[in-house]
Amino acid sequence: MEDVSPKPRGLRERKRRETSERIVEEGLKLFVKHGYEGTTLEAIAQAAGISRRTFFYYFKSKEDVLLAAHDGGFREALGPAMLEESAEERPLVAVQNCLVKLASRRETKESIVFDRLMQSTEALRARKKAGFVETERILLEAMCELWPSPERRDGLRLVAMVAMGTLRLALEKWKQSEAARPLAHYVKESFALLAKEF
Repeated sequence: MEDVSPKPRGLRERKRRETSERIVEEGLKLFVKHGYEGTTLEAIAQAAGISRRTFFYYFKSKEDVLLAAHDGGFREALGPAMLEESAEERPLVAVQNCLVKLASRRETKESIVFDRLMQSTEALRARKKAGFVETERILLEAMCELWPSPERRDGLRLVAMVAMGTLRLALEKWKQSEAARPLAHYVKESFALLAKEF
């Protein structure tokens, strides 16, 4: 008799994650080869070995596939990494330490290509900006957990905003240099510039 008991949750989650990763991986290959506009949702689904209908179970659009690849797990790791920092440290220094540690997650060989793709349409440029706002929110939430005093919230929000601006500058310099040095170098350099100017 066939076993019809439900699959363990862990196995189901693993298969879901593997399928999601395959969609992103195949989507990226197509984006690099054909450009964003030249890649269809149907082509991504076909390359990933799934139906169009199944694609929508994982992503809402091809834009979401590109965004998932562009992030590289950075946002997912940001909150927990920030909470590992010492509350004895000044917030801006703690954020700098956190971002330096996480820099390698944004530092894939495809990052520069992704960035060019993200600049290819107005919608993608807007989503990229929205991504920094979301990253700032995640950072602020973690900081408010690390320094829970309500009186500090406005100051911590300012630190999160400045830190995201500093990260953006570091990313721009890293991309302009064609990744001549590790991203962490540019993050440190940008925070040093911030300290010098302010």
